[in-house]
Amino acid sequence: MDSQIYGLLLSTLLLLGSFALPSNAAAAQINSNSVLVALLDSHYTELAELVEKALLLPTLEAAVNAHNVTIFAPKNEALERDLDPEFKRFLLEPRNLKSLQTLLLFHVIPTRIESRQLPSSPAESTRQKTLANDHVDLADLATVIRPDDVVRPDGVIHGIRRLLIPRSVQEDFNLRRSLRSISAVLPEGAPEVDPRTHRLKKPAAPVPAGAPPVLPIYDAMAPGPSLAPAPAPGPGGPRGHFDGESQVKDFIQTLLQYGGYNELADILVNLTSLATEMGRLVSEGYVLTVLAPNDEAMAKLTTDQLSEPGAPEQIVYYHLIPEYQTEESMYNAVRRFGKVRYDTLRLPHKVVAEEADGSVKFGSGDGSAYLFDPDIYTDGRISVQGIDGVLFPPEEKATPVAKSTPAAKIVSKPRRGKLMEVACRMMGAFGQGSHFSSCQ
Repeated sequence: MDSQIYGLLLSTLLLLGSFALPSNAAAAQINSNSVLVALLDSHYTELAELVEKALLLPTLEAAVNAHNVTIFAPKNEALERDLDPEFKRFLLEPRNLKSLQTLLLFHVIPTRIESRQLPSSPAESTRQKTLANDHVDLADLATVIRPDDVVRPDGVIHGIRRLLIPRSVQEDFNLRRSLRSISAVLPEGAPEVDPRTHRLKKPAAPVPAGAPPVLPIYDAMAPGPSLAPAPAPGPGGPRGHFDGESQVKDFIQTLLQYGGYNELADILVNLTSLATEMGRLVSEGYVLTVLAPNDEAMAKLTTDQLSEPGAPEQIVYYHLIPEYQTEESMYNAVRRFGKVRYDTLRLPHKVVAEEADGSVKFGSGDGSAYLFDPDIYTDGRISVQGIDGVLFPPEEKATPVAKSTPAAKIVSKPRRGKLMEVACRMMGAFGQGSHFSSCQ
């Protein structure tokens, strides 16, 4: 239905444009009887939607203006049910837009080929160049089940049984899949001698691939004074407090087992005490949404961006939203309101979210990031959403990391974690800080 509406709108706009534009511009317009308009209004709805998602309408318009075209259109079942789900997800990822465009242009030949010109046997092999600058052998095509299904003065559409996949796209998909399956090899240290027995210490037994670490993640976290009463057995403690330490440990373990987010887990546990501070926040009743950059994004950070004092903390603060949001709630918000500004724990900066390519995009321009792995971890208190870029406040793009202003020292109160201080300041701005014991 969406494709039929798009086709009707396109034909209407093109017809109106022929009256509004000068004569030389009107010649470049697409006629309402064009094969391209017929494709968008045909029963090949899955193919039409992919053409629109791949932003190929201008390219196809130029091709139809220049010469006749032949489109081999796979039936809807070939794209909806018969296609490998992992391959379909690969095609729809924003970073693989080029592969999707190559795949679709591989189904378009810049010349008119009617059913009587199709080879009737493999011996009549005929190679034709496609709009993807690659050649396809008409004898090797998927079975043509609806020859001359749509015939227009500037082109023809043949219905085929299955999707045509060019070799370059298949190689890109295989490369992406193989990179995901490669696991890092941990370096082995020099053998150690036990000073008591003067013998070599026995190395620890190897951990099977995919198994959780030998020691719990929380054992590596820096201990600190508890700001909340010890929780009683069960999901909540006295006065409605939560076991934030366990919940933070669970989500970091989930990051490690999910794969591709080891750098962020390392910053939270080893380079900073943010994991401990996040546990205290959740114990006090706060909720958090973590925008987690994947390892590929973290690897693009420069030494200058990480060398400033407190830089890792400031980077992570900008990725913490003091609300509980899931992929569905954020997508619904940006679809309804356009752009949504979320508060972060890096005061006073906010992060902007908007809808793009069927997903949620954070930031703008070169500093933007897409919601890449939705709902990695959701437990009602902590939500982790994987993104494919590291975000910085807009005014700090030139110098992404700035020195944080030291907070005034308060002698009469015990020192709390930076994360708790920021959260209390935010709650105090709304008059709610007095509801939490750690903010008093």
